[in-house]
Amino acid sequence: MKTYHWFSLLSVRQRIILLLTIIISLAIVVFGFLMHRPSQHIESISFTPDMSIRQIAPQLGVTGKSLARELNLSLDVSKNKPVAELNITDEELAHVVDHLLSHVDATAAYYVFFVLVLSGFVYLNLLGRPDASDIKRRKSWYPRFPYITTLIFSVLVAGFYFGKSPNPMESIVKVFKSMVGLYPDPTAKVIAFLFFIALAIIGNKLICGWACPFGSFQELIYSIPILRKIKRRKLPFALTNTIRATLFVLTLLFLFGFIGNRKGFVIYHYINPFNLFDGHFESISILITVIIALVGSFFVYRPFCQIVCPFGFVSWIFERFSITRVHVDMDKCTQCGACIKICPLDAAKGRVYGKKLPADCFSCARCLNVCPVDAVRYESIFKKRITKSDT
Repeated sequence: MKTYHWFSLLSVRQRIILLLTIIISLAIVVFGFLMHRPSQHIESISFTPDMSIRQIAPQLGVTGKSLARELNLSLDVSKNKPVAELNITDEELAHVVDHLLSHVDATAAYYVFFVLVLSGFVYLNLLGRPDASDIKRRKSWYPRFPYITTLIFSVLVAGFYFGKSPNPMESIVKVFKSMVGLYPDPTAKVIAFLFFIALAIIGNKLICGWACPFGSFQELIYSIPILRKIKRRKLPFALTNTIRATLFVLTLLFLFGFIGNRKGFVIYHYINPFNLFDGHFESISILITVIIALVGSFFVYRPFCQIVCPFGFVSWIFERFSITRVHVDMDKCTQCGACIKICPLDAAKGRVYGKKLPADCFSCARCLNVCPVDAVRYESIFKKRITKSDT
């Protein structure tokens, strides 16, 4: 009913924008599928222990160092010897090959990620608040249905249809793995990472809040209207961000061999929840991570995003450069606490009290229709600056 009321209040201009957004989004997705069909696993090629790393690696699209790392060998091991002479069994080789093939990128997925972010951007900036709708009708602004629909699409298509790759978390991990020689084309990995960062800057963490399939899965579970009293309790941002940053630094230290004296070890490989979308759980720790994150989402907002995700940490840093974001007009704000209460994190609190480094904001829109004095808006930073210079 609320969604219908919201739609009925949209102006002609907004309805045209909505229709154009749907048409453009469909066109982009269709174009992406036609131009870049999802990559298929290389099932026709048979790999045997009689083959060397140098023979196997190119066919899997990885470097010799990367294959050596996956086989639990030193990065400097001979790449010309048959892997059988390196004490690698047929079962071990088959397991590693299956794991590496699960990382094959589906290029069409990038078009889907863009469309998901585009949907969030248009909704938050142009459609969520009907034109000429006054503050008395604020409860009809930003209904949850468009957001929930986008999240479901993200989980089903960007997640289960395309599988674990690509995703925002993997994009940053692969950049650093490229630096130690685990990927043959570092430029491609950097471009993929910059693509996801650009989507985070266009709208404040829109890639995390609206498009990331595992983030969307957590959001959907958290949105189930149960355990509301428990959900009011928020994890301290200082604690969660410290854990997330520490894990990120430790990963780099292990990856570059400063700890363990062996390059190529990646902590995130053992706690990568995106494996859920391929059904590949190479280690029990991955399955445990998925279970804890999804069950924990009934009680805590996006636990994996808050505590673990390296892209979540880096995109939090890049929030300072977001072009559109939640803005609190301090000239209007009465500090009634309505937005702070509804925000699932301490993001609104940080903005109301002027903290330089507030908690992550996932652009979930919960705070955009609760302010009784219309002090909270989602808008461009340029619009905010113009407003200040004019007053």
